[in-house]
Amino acid sequence: MEQLQPAQPPRDEFGFSVGARLDGALGRTGTIRTPHGVIDTPAFIAVGTKATVKSVLPESMADLQAQAVLANAYHLYLQPGPDIVEQGGGLGRFMNWPGPTFTDSGGFQVLSLGAGFKKVLAMNVDGMRSDDVIAPGKNRLAVVDDDGVTFKSHLDGSMHRFSPEISMRIQHQLGADIIFAFDECTTLMNTRIYQERSVVRTQEWAVRCLTEHRRLTADRAGRPYQALFAVVQGAQYEDLRRQATRDLVALDASDGDGRGFDGYGIGGALEKQNLGTIVRWVCEELPQDRPRHLLGISEPDDMFTAIENGADTFDCVSPSRVARNGSIYSSRGRYNLTNARFRTDFGPLDDHCDCYTCRHYSRAYVHHLFRAKEMLSATLSTIHNERFVVSLVDRIRTSIADGSFADFREDFLGRYYARGVTKPLVT
Repeated sequence: MEQLQPAQPPRDEFGFSVGARLDGALGRTGTIRTPHGVIDTPAFIAVGTKATVKSVLPESMADLQAQAVLANAYHLYLQPGPDIVEQGGGLGRFMNWPGPTFTDSGGFQVLSLGAGFKKVLAMNVDGMRSDDVIAPGKNRLAVVDDDGVTFKSHLDGSMHRFSPEISMRIQHQLGADIIFAFDECTTLMNTRIYQERSVVRTQEWAVRCLTEHRRLTADRAGRPYQALFAVVQGAQYEDLRRQATRDLVALDASDGDGRGFDGYGIGGALEKQNLGTIVRWVCEELPQDRPRHLLGISEPDDMFTAIENGADTFDCVSPSRVARNGSIYSSRGRYNLTNARFRTDFGPLDDHCDCYTCRHYSRAYVHHLFRAKEMLSATLSTIHNERFVVSLVDRIRTSIADGSFADFREDFLGRYYARGVTKPLVT
């Protein structure tokens, strides 16, 4: 195994402290400190894939009290290119977002787009196992080897190569406060044998990411410190998840300053019914003094489950993606605003919401925008859905602090799912 090179980057710009703890569970409140501000946890991290939350101004995201934004290294590498973002002052300045920023490594997109599943890797795969998984009707766009991934751009068909070192260089150019180690994201259809090999590969890539991260941090002295999170894989297997976590944590001892990674991500395809169990397996093995980010959830019941089992932050594109199709979050569940019954409904999108849209516009008006195919429909709906999720997680955080988490969860979910709202798979 490659030896980590000693260096002393300015890590005091990043930190995490634990606040209140959830009785009888792993949930907690806390504070993540970054060079561009603090994040009170638990927190929902809004997704701005291409340095924008689709259809919404960064100023609007600040107004709805989003604490941080996550962009995607794969997409920004392809367009406009990390050199352009770096010349523009880094991700935050480039998109005029003043708060903390995240970038994921690109591993999920390379593998999910490569297998043709686009944004969704979670699925029900009972009785299905294949190591050459590919979505029906799709061509493979990515090939994995022990050194990295060769992939074809979904934009123009050009060929590209990602390795742990390349991912680190791209993310250092993008300049986010929190970045992720390059990992192999498998699907639930891969066999147990392949999952075992993949966990080993992700561990080896993590070592290489940590080495390159420390080198780049030292070489780029004077820039704000970027915190590096490892990513735990292992699919639905408890022994793989726990061992993968232990192996990553063990890198603390081999790191030059005895700290290793600044935080940890929980990744991979997950079946909804196993979400809490898998998060708990991982968080039971993680050190208490590091933040934990769950990559890719957003449904209310998933949020409560993830937070109860130890997740500090999480992200997903769902609130904005479904908003653009007229699917609206409300305290009484999700509904489709394009339905004819809202044509003369002059109430707000949600009676209990304080967002800009609900304070200024009616269901009838936004319904009209959707029917007329006006772009403003996506903007107003996305503002509402993003605020709904941000506000919900704020209230979950408060309930942990004041000891009312269980009561709040029962009350909120009882109302939200009272009408049989479909609970989508984790994405």
